[in-house]
Amino acid sequence: MYKTLLLVSGACLVSLANAQMPVYVTGPASADGIGKRYMGREIAQVMGWQGAAWLDREEREREERTDLLLRALDLKPGMVLADIGAGTGFLSRRMARAVAPSGTVFAVDVQPEMLVLLRKAAQQDGLFNVTPLLGSETDVKLRPSSVDLAIMVDVYHELAYPDAVLASLVKALKPGGQVVFVEYRAEDASVPIKPLHKMSEAQVRREAQALGLIWARTVETLPWQHVVVFRKAE
Repeated sequence: MYKTLLLVSGACLVSLANAQMPVYVTGPASADGIGKRYMGREIAQVMGWQGAAWLDREEREREERTDLLLRALDLKPGMVLADIGAGTGFLSRRMARAVAPSGTVFAVDVQPEMLVLLRKAAQQDGLFNVTPLLGSETDVKLRPSSVDLAIMVDVYHELAYPDAVLASLVKALKPGGQVVFVEYRAEDASVPIKPLHKMSEAQVRREAQALGLIWARTVETLPWQHVVVFRKAE
C-alpha cells in the first residue's frame, strides 16, 4: 500500500514539474538568433520591413518555383486563405488570382510598414480580394473557424511565440482546414540559406503535432523548400 502511495505521489510530482516547465528557454544568442529556444531550436531573427525588396526580387520565382507551390496547394475559387507573415504580398497576390472571383486572402503581418507595401502592390495589380490584416506576436487576429487554408512561407522559424501563434491559427481554421509550412530544408546543406532560417521536416512535424494538428503530406518538388501540410481535426 505504501509503495503504491509513493508511486502515485512520485507521478504527481513529475506531472507538476512538467506543468511548471517553461515553454521557452533563454540563453546566449547566436549571430542569427534571438537567444530564445523552443522545442530544441533557437528562434531566428525577424527580417524587418527594410529588407522588403528581397521578398520581391526578380529571381525569387526561379529560385523557389512558386508555380510548383501553388500547384501543390490545389487552390479553388471561393476558398478563404490566410497568408501568415505575408510581407509585401508576393504569395498573397498569386493566391488571390487562384481563388478569385469569390475567394479571399487575408494577408497577415505584424509590421504595419509591410502592410502598406502589400496594399499598394495589390491595388496596382487590381486584386481587391486581398485583405491586409495586422496581427500580433501571439495572435493572427482571424475569426474562429473562418479559414480553409493558412500558409506560412519561410516565416514560422522567426515567430517569437510559435506556440501561441499556431494555437490562434488552429482556432481560425475551419474543421478539416489546412495549415501549410513552407521552410528551407535543414536536411540539405546545399540550400544557400543560414542554418537558423531553415527547418527540418521532423522539427516542423514535432511542433505542429504538439498543437493537435494532423500531418497530411509533405511535398518535396520545390528546389530549396519542403511543403509540410497539416489539417485540423473535423
